[in-house]
Amino acid sequence: MVERVVPGELWVLFRRVVPPTEAKRPQGGGRRRAGDREALAAIVFVATSGCTWRQLPPVFGPCWQTAYRRFAQWSRDRVWARLHRVILDELGARGELDWSRCASTPSASGPQRGPLTGPNPTDRGKLGSKIHLITDRNGLPLSLGISGANMHDSQGLEPLVRGIPPIRSRRGPRRRRPTKLHADKGYDYDHLRRWLRERGIRHRIARRGIESSQRLRRHRWVGRTVSWLAGCRRLHRRYERKAEHFLAFVGIAAALIGYRRLTK
Repeated sequence: MVERVVPGELWVLFRRVVPPTEAKRPQGGGRRRAGDREALAAIVFVATSGCTWRQLPPVFGPCWQTAYRRFAQWSRDRVWARLHRVILDELGARGELDWSRCASTPSASGPQRGPLTGPNPTDRGKLGSKIHLITDRNGLPLSLGISGANMHDSQGLEPLVRGIPPIRSRRGPRRRRPTKLHADKGYDYDHLRRWLRERGIRHRIARRGIESSQRLRRHRWVGRTVSWLAGCRRLHRRYERKAEHFLAFVGIAAALIGYRRLTK
């Protein structure tokens, strides 16, 4: 079961980013420490199945308390962000990333309380969170973030563009700026267009009251990316009170999307 949830290639990539841990307790005694691969398999199962930590099947080895503590520790150490970046580097080195037409797209998550939540204007004002993404032309996430559901989409564009890490290329130096960025009418502001031009990024942003957002679907794979995110059932509804834990599950989903493309 562990090998099926965490294949060998994913485990090799994860070992490059996970911090070393003590194999034995310094005071001696106690139970044998659960392996990192078993803990990772339990975390991935929770992320993809959407089950609660208490519903974690015992087949993975560590109990749910151990898996949750390991998840919290790795979230504080930003292991998931580093794993996502390692997978992006592998994709870039193989020429799997298409920088010609990137897109910015938000995705809403179900209601919950806690930091980085706000009244969702599309869901009768219920508290919820929003996932912000920048994807390449194939729909692979390059940069991600979270905010309250009431945050305007346009306010997340600049942090997302700045958050694109320097990614390896098949030839030449690392790259972190798309050639062209597509966005819908929620980003129709002159200061955003000016900001993108100053960074050498061409833009294609739909104009309110002039053109339809439907035309952008020829180049923006919004539906594909949202569908891939839906495969991570833990994102359907935000159960985590801590914002860093919710962001961690978004990072896990982005890493799994990139890994599937890597092994396609």
